Amino acid sequence: MNTMNPGGKERPTRVHHLNCGSMMSIEATYEGPPPLHAVCHCLLVETDRDGLVLIETGLGLDDVRRPQDSLDPEWRELAQPELRPAETARQQIERLGYAVSDVRHIALTHLDVDHCGGLPDFPEAQVHLMASELRAAMAEAPSFRYRPAHWAHGPRWVTYEPDSAGGEEWAGFAGVRPLTGVASEVLMMPLGGHSAGHAGFAVRDGEGWLLHAGDAYFYHREIAADDPHSHPLMDLIQLNAQVDEELRIANQGRLREAAAGGAGEERIRVINAHDPWDFRSLGGA
Repeated sequence: MNTMNPGGKERPTRVHHLNCGSMMSIEATYEGPPPLHAVCHCLLVETDRDGLVLIETGLGLDDVRRPQDSLDPEWRELAQPELRPAETARQQIERLGYAVSDVRHIALTHLDVDHCGGLPDFPEAQVHLMASELRAAMAEAPSFRYRPAHWAHGPRWVTYEPDSAGGEEWAGFAGVRPLTGVASEVLMMPLGGHSAGHAGFAVRDGEGWLLHAGDAYFYHREIAADDPHSHPLMDLIQLNAQVDEELRIANQGRLREAAAGGAGEERIRVINAHDPWDFRSLGGA
């Protein structure tokens, strides 16, 4: 069943794929693709009325310039971030000719450091996320995954409850809704398991839907229709970070079905936050 019908809304004019944080080098589990650095895959969505919508921020300028102040030492040792200023969302957006103030909305799958580190670079943006994720971060920080430096500036939080009014079913996912205050077709869905309030975001573009699943899975072969399997190195991170294994695996199944079945007659391309081969296939460099 697919009851979500956002017809009549304005569509994003363009989606940019940004790597906002190169990390450890990894190899594919099959012959062909070369080893690549894991990425922090962010989407920059141009809209007609609502400015820029940034889905994920990756690592920010403060992380790059003063990692000892904002990033946990154990996380740095594990992830091996390259810490390049030119890879921050802010500098990439400015190179595209936009101002920081043009980013009016930020949508976060969750508040792990490599997903929200750039929040201080966009202090005026409204920040959309699940309420349970914000509660967990406030309760657990400082920790390996949650770092208070990323929200010390006082973000303009816009939170969502999974069982609140307005959520509908879409492509097999429950509780799906548009972002508050965004007219264009950007949908948010609960996608739990990895963290307390993990979410995914679907963006409508010229080829159908692009579903950013964050850390709901880490490797493109995990949602493959044939021989699905995880990546041995990335799986160490995935299993260590999860808060609900059963829910995480169930959502991976839903993502696999969405990638195969689409939404009605429209194709759904599912991506995650760190797979470099997906990033390259969508035009990222």
